[in-house]
Amino acid sequence: MKIVSLFSVVRGYNIPIIVLAQYLSAIFIFAPDKSALSILLDYRFFIVVFASAISIASGYIINSFYDSKKDLINRPNKSMLDRLVSQKTKLQVYFVLNFIAALFALLVSWRASLFFAVYIFMIWLYSHKRKKYALFGNFIAAFLAIFPFFGILLYYYFRLPLNEIESHSNDLAVTFTHATFLFILLLVREMTKDLENIKGDLANGYETIPVAFGEKASKTSITALLVLTTIPVYFLINVFDVGYMDIYFYVGFIIMIFFVLQLWKSTSKEQYLLLHNILKVLIVAGVFSIVLIDPTVLWNGKKLLQSI
Repeated sequence: MKIVSLFSVVRGYNIPIIVLAQYLSAIFIFAPDKSALSILLDYRFFIVVFASAISIASGYIINSFYDSKKDLINRPNKSMLDRLVSQKTKLQVYFVLNFIAALFALLVSWRASLFFAVYIFMIWLYSHKRKKYALFGNFIAAFLAIFPFFGILLYYYFRLPLNEIESHSNDLAVTFTHATFLFILLLVREMTKDLENIKGDLANGYETIPVAFGEKASKTSITALLVLTTIPVYFLINVFDVGYMDIYFYVGFIIMIFFVLQLWKSTSKEQYLLLHNILKVLIVAGVFSIVLIDPTVLWNGKKLLQSI
């Protein structure tokens, strides 16, 4: 039962999705000139992804450690399951996972190890201090969610000569535009979670937007952010070539309109939870939709295909 509890604490159901997202991003966005098989067989890249997964799992543990009182109110059933593992055990597993992540990253390079050391420290700082402050905590949480993807970016581009990096400028622009869209969605998800968890946040002194400024201000901010997604989506559809992934963005736009309409009608925890789950589905669907950019990359690689 304790294994199930620990699995719940580290949110083991999320880790495979994150790993898949990193591999698909590498295949279709970061290194489209390589075949999928070459990326799958790249043991150094596997280590980077593995270190990311371990770091994220340890992040969930330290979040659970500091949020234990709040979760008793917001997620009583999950909290009771998580409490089957003692706080002492959680900390021990947390330090072991962080050590493994930094050690494995060192097999790639000292820069990779430093990258994950910084990432681990930022997660701890967020969990310990910054998540109690309105909006700033939301920004940090969304940034930390996409931070591992910058590790992949550095893995593929940091070692290249400057003239080769310049030749990949279009790929980099696409990458940052995708990252901007994902960042906004993650930020909206964090702010929706604040609406869902308002009772626990209020009881434990968390200065979230709905606690500090009210639910209306929070809903207005979320609506404005979703309107902002039209900017990166415009560039991805009309300026860059994202293949058939534009279908995802069109469908996603319809879902976001529905989301906003439901947001302004919602008043209960259950309604906000539904909206939170809609965003999670939209984000996960975005991961699988990366394949639509150019399915032929799976067996060829963009440059190889173009040379035929």
